[in-house]
Amino acid sequence: MGKQDLVVAVAESANLSKADATRAVDAVLEAITTGLKKEGKVALVGFGTFTSKERAAREGINPLTKQPIKIPAKNVVSFKAGSKLKDAVN
Repeated sequence: MGKQDLVVAVAESANLSKADATRAVDAVLEAITTGLKKEGKVALVGFGTFTSKERAAREGINPLTKQPIKIPAKNVVSFKAGSKLKDAVN
């Protein structure tokens, strides 16, 4: 399911126009992004938890040249599914 499919599903489920549903989906995604930037964690009870973690710098190997390279540290986002989501999928 892509973003447009999600917008259509939200529009149908909430009885909204596609434009309103697009704004709603964009607002939710922006709020999650902002929460991760500020607090590093966004928990949606029953759905799951998004967390921002720092990945340490490390050594890697260039697969083409087989030469060692330095991979810089960076922040990555992880998601852990909640119990209701796990149950719905299974």
